[in-house]
Amino acid sequence: MDLRQRAALSVSFHKMTFPQELERVAWAVERRLGELLGQDRAPAGQDTTLAQAMRYAVLGGGKRIRPFLLIQSARLFGVNEDSALDAACALECVHCYSLVHDDLPAMDDDALRRGRPTVHIAFDEATAILAGDALLTLAFEILSDPRLHQDPAIRAELVLDLAKAGGWQGMALGQALDLSPERQGFNPADVATMQALKTGALFRFACEAGAVLGRADAADRAALQAYASFFGQAFQLADDLLDAQGDAEALGKAVAKDAGRGKATLVALMGVDAARAQLGVLLEEAEAALAPFGSRAETLLDTVRFAVSRTR
Repeated sequence: MDLRQRAALSVSFHKMTFPQELERVAWAVERRLGELLGQDRAPAGQDTTLAQAMRYAVLGGGKRIRPFLLIQSARLFGVNEDSALDAACALECVHCYSLVHDDLPAMDDDALRRGRPTVHIAFDEATAILAGDALLTLAFEILSDPRLHQDPAIRAELVLDLAKAGGWQGMALGQALDLSPERQGFNPADVATMQALKTGALFRFACEAGAVLGRADAADRAALQAYASFFGQAFQLADDLLDAQGDAEALGKAVAKDAGRGKATLVALMGVDAARAQLGVLLEEAEAALAPFGSRAETLLDTVRFAVSRTR
């Protein structure tokens, strides 16, 4: 048992604080991702540069907010963490693929991610593109594996939902809008639509997947979808505020990028004070969406509060 496992065990006898629970789940996701991308799974035992780049992109950092949301949403309906873990890892593979591609010179052209060189800097552009491609397809390999869930209908629904969230009507469309020349003329509603696709789609999938695994009814699914929508808006607005006012060393990535590139953000359009006020409104709406679940949703409430108050 390593030090992290012993630390997790020592706090398990007491009620964990939210940061402790977030860290514990992040470690569980990290460990499982390490297994899914282990050298023993490489073809013919060859640890290829591609596999190394995939591990570099996925392991060793990140708060794992999306997997955390999925696991906690599933927990609302009595699904234990082990049963939701692979679906959470599939979601994280899609998120990390998007980061690898977003960082490319043809996209956002970033050299730093999570405090270290981005994949195309650490390896090369071609390897980064292929690593992103492979992480995307790995996500669907994980979701379609019978070991994820015994019911093929559940697996099929998860595959369909993630395909929609990440594809041409979801995250990819949001990135396309963010890169388009027209973005400089976006009004607040345009920006909100773009961000709901680029950032919000995977948050919505996280909550929807938890509901799918838990076989939730229509009313509970609708409540979680509403929460996820408000959560995604709040998370992105907080992120934009960090980009405008945050510290690069604390964030582990460059700041003031959006302003330098002329990107439309709600902070730029509304101003910092109005953006902070809107953040408070979104927090209240997210909290209200969870009201039907009562005390069972305490951790999801803590998650949105963490998202709006984070400093990195």
